[in-house]
Amino acid sequence: MTIETSPESGPPEAAVTDGTTTTSPTTTEAEPATTLVGTGGEWWRSAVIYQIYPRSFSDSDGDGIGDLPGITARLTALSELGVDAVWLSPFMTSPQHDAGYDVADYCDVDPLFGTLEDFDRLLATAHGLGIRVIVDLVPNHTSWDHAWFREALAAAPGSPERARYMFRDGKGPNGDEMPNNWESVFGGPAWERTTNPDGTPGQWYLHLFDKSQPDLDWENPWVRERFREILRFWLDRGVDGFRVDVAHGLIKEAGLPDYTPPADAGSMGGGVVPVGLEPGIDSDAELDPPTPPYWAQDGVHEIYRDWHDLLAEYEGDRVLCAEAWVEPLTKLARWVRPDEMHQAFNFTYLSAGWSAPELRVVIDTSIAAFSSVGAPSTWVLSNHDVVRHASRLALGADNLQGAGIGPKSPGLPDPVVGLRRARAATSLMLALPGSAYVYQGEELGLPEDIYLPDEARQDPTWFRTHHEKYGRDGCRVPIPWEPQVPSYGFGLEGTSASWLPQPDDWDRFARASQEGVAGSTLELYKLALRLRAERQLGTGVLEWLPGYGENVIAFRNNGVTVIANMGETAVELPVETTPDGILLMSEALTEAALPPDTAIWLA
Repeated sequence: MTIETSPESGPPEAAVTDGTTTTSPTTTEAEPATTLVGTGGEWWRSAVIYQIYPRSFSDSDGDGIGDLPGITARLTALSELGVDAVWLSPFMTSPQHDAGYDVADYCDVDPLFGTLEDFDRLLATAHGLGIRVIVDLVPNHTSWDHAWFREALAAAPGSPERARYMFRDGKGPNGDEMPNNWESVFGGPAWERTTNPDGTPGQWYLHLFDKSQPDLDWENPWVRERFREILRFWLDRGVDGFRVDVAHGLIKEAGLPDYTPPADAGSMGGGVVPVGLEPGIDSDAELDPPTPPYWAQDGVHEIYRDWHDLLAEYEGDRVLCAEAWVEPLTKLARWVRPDEMHQAFNFTYLSAGWSAPELRVVIDTSIAAFSSVGAPSTWVLSNHDVVRHASRLALGADNLQGAGIGPKSPGLPDPVVGLRRARAATSLMLALPGSAYVYQGEELGLPEDIYLPDEARQDPTWFRTHHEKYGRDGCRVPIPWEPQVPSYGFGLEGTSASWLPQPDDWDRFARASQEGVAGSTLELYKLALRLRAERQLGTGVLEWLPGYGENVIAFRNNGVTVIANMGETAVELPVETTPDGILLMSEALTEAALPPDTAIWLA
């Protein structure tokens, strides 16, 4: 049956379908294109990269924790999904005080996850499937179990060993006061005092995260040379690049001045920047928002220029991606200038609310900022540090990055609304030019696990804030593969345990429950990724379509029209729309109009 809105040249200003008032576009002319400039043919400019959180992806040995062989066994599923690369969260040797982001040996695999031989098999299998592999690198800090830090503790103040880290004398007559007032990202003070061999109190060391994660001193050439060696170790094995953890944090302001962050600051950045009020990339410093003395210091750029040159020695367009919580976007663009990193996560996009006006400004600003330095914009909706977007987009209260949600959180989400918005948001994101990141389980529509038992929580944030903040465990619960089997098939050997308990109602989210099922979230992702590749949307040019009203996002990219309705009333589709012209729908249509919280792609 043909879907029609009006036989006239354009749809009417308003129509009624099933009792719901609809709004309509008033013109079909396109606004000027939002153009990507300085693009090349490198794979990462348009890639869809799938984040694997190893301990929660697939468990091959029955210990309840995912591992490298488990990942290898499931790579075919990711090939069928249609991703271009995988990014592996840390799997290196670690005491696991912060789920592997406390590294004790950068050049080995933690036995929890397997061996170096297991990694080599994973890499070879992925490459055989046409999937590139990006590994997580954590350069801001090490584990306190790292040999470098153990040697530093055993050495005297002022020694070369201590110069590897941020050791400082305390203030006050006996050095009993912390060197400054900095707070840890995980809550509480960012300084820990050491004990001298004779039992007396010693120096303090900086840890912007947990006290088991001492910050390295990146002003020290010794530290820089060790990381060049680490980069080469993994590049020589064949990895395709690195996601750099806390890429904005390596250099601290000289003198380590006191700093109190604004109340509206997330744990990984400064104050909130109003969207649309961003200064230019080359603007005066006073136009930028206040910069914390431990984030986004200019000295980091010298480090990444050096790394860029090192990666350029290797064939295959190896890539550096920055986890840099830097605002505004025009400032973040400095991380991806032609001689620095290749990508930076677009956390401004991730943090945007369910608002068409806000998103339109973010999209425009993102493409303009990154294009101005010849880099692609990236797009991301979920990761291992934030509330899953199938829940976050329906929250009724603010949620700062890293805080998480739990049973006592305000404004808990409606799961039906959350999933509907998540499907529409993903449909919109995967149609944008640039590179997109997908977090494991979002292709299943997984929500945040809000009701994890308190006794099961493991995030340092939960403990360091004395249970005030729930932290990130809710987005890290092992993903479901099969319905009605122990651990939903997360344990390949049929074991029932998983390191975080899974909800009792996840049968419907299991991959096998959605495989081949029309309208399932998994099939929506597969279709979107296939069409994105076929239509070359990642390398396209975005042209805004005006006239759809402030609560609608509408654009064309490489001949595909994308309309996302974020308002409360249905929106008339273009008059020429027919069933054959519909490429993708986040929800089924029952009338010739696009319902609220729905997105559509038209040929």
